[in-house]
Amino acid sequence: MALRGVWLISYEQGACGTVLFSRRYPTVEKRAKAFNGASYVTVPEDSVFLKALLYELKLTDPDKKFVEYRDSCSRINKTSVYALPTGGGDLWPVLAFQKSGLIYVCLPLVEQSLKPRPPLISISGISQAFALLSGLLVFINSSQKNEAEMSAKVGQLPSLLMQACPLGTPLDTDLNGLLDNIHVSTNHMQKQPVWRISTYKGKPQVNVCITEKVKSMQYDKRDVADMWQVYGTVTCKCDLEGATSNVTVSLNLPANGSPLQDILVHPCVTSLDSAILTSCSVDVMDDSAFSGPYKLPFTPPSDLFNLCYYTSQVPVPPILGFYQLKEEELQLKLTVNLKLHESVKNAFEYCEARIPFFNRGPVTHLEYKVSYGQLDVSREKSLLVWVIGQKFPKSLEISLTGTVTFGSMSKEQPVDPICSGSTAYVKLYFRIPDYTLTGCYADQHSVQVFSSGKPKINTSRELISSDYYIWNSKAPAPVVYRTLFF
Repeated sequence: MALRGVWLISYEQGACGTVLFSRRYPTVEKRAKAFNGASYVTVPEDSVFLKALLYELKLTDPDKKFVEYRDSCSRINKTSVYALPTGGGDLWPVLAFQKSGLIYVCLPLVEQSLKPRPPLISISGISQAFALLSGLLVFINSSQKNEAEMSAKVGQLPSLLMQACPLGTPLDTDLNGLLDNIHVSTNHMQKQPVWRISTYKGKPQVNVCITEKVKSMQYDKRDVADMWQVYGTVTCKCDLEGATSNVTVSLNLPANGSPLQDILVHPCVTSLDSAILTSCSVDVMDDSAFSGPYKLPFTPPSDLFNLCYYTSQVPVPPILGFYQLKEEELQLKLTVNLKLHESVKNAFEYCEARIPFFNRGPVTHLEYKVSYGQLDVSREKSLLVWVIGQKFPKSLEISLTGTVTFGSMSKEQPVDPICSGSTAYVKLYFRIPDYTLTGCYADQHSVQVFSSGKPKINTSRELISSDYYIWNSKAPAPVVYRTLFF
């Protein structure tokens, strides 16, 4: 599990792109040559690499010309893994994704021949490469305000990667945590892992938090399927004395729980069951799917870190919605129905539905009737906020009907190119503490600590909405397919 190279590239539309940072690992390159044999392709110079990457990402051709080998239907890329054509052959697997004018790139080591290409799930370096790039993205985008701060962060990357990825082996993805401790001197008789910069002194305790976020796109149309997806993060903070403390966290599911899939673990995890690695959302779900317990043994970093990420295909969304918006003369008539699924815990920290109006003037008159909760108009007069509160009624169903009148359009009113005409949505915001949609949980008996002293174990879980949309069923709406719904 090693990397041949890491790149950070700046790109703006119409520009040629610039390599802000690159790091290659000659020792890993020698291993790649030995493992890949005749299928080995050398990593080209940065200028050649940049040109090939931008071409593969379709960023060099302003006319978007069709290229058979790259754009044909037989080669639909559902991942962020690419093959870059170079003078010596195709360089693969190159991981790359774009965010805020930057391209984050990594080339993991493949410990076997590349012909034929092995399945991505069998390449252990893929998940670690994704984790490192995710950590790099978080570091670059944290409190970045101007070019000077950006340059400063890029300047810190050599020393940070020396600790996070020594000799091409990813050990820690929390670059911000490494930066906080980079000047802390350590003087320990006991040998400790590279990612533990300092040791803890105080009362031992372990905190484990499972956070699940649910996305949904609901249309209430016969010809368009509703979509929903759950993705979770397990966050840990281990305050333990001793340099080499070992911890095992077991994630459990109830009998009717939804199996965890696409599991991506932190580099500090020391071993994994093969069934955990092969559980993939691309596969069709069946009764033989691995349903835990998901045991994750690790030597923890000293700071807060994300132990793992996962997705899951739950059978139903937590809240099923219906939205109709009709335009009559200068008024809009709206109807919203919401139903909480009976299997979902009816105890919210907060729950509200927001109904925005784009490309229109301010709300000048509102008549409405709600069966539950209260309705408010935002200060900008362009948004209705339906505050549902902390519980649904016993029927688990609530409704809102109303008529909205608008004034003349002004520059202060929000504009959206998608939500034109009657194309509109309701967006839900909610949080349910001590609950997960998959049923995933960890309790005091799920955490084993191998160190001196008896630590206090704290576990928690929560479900949070994220991009939870209900579209007007009487108008066109953007359609999302599951392969893109992440």
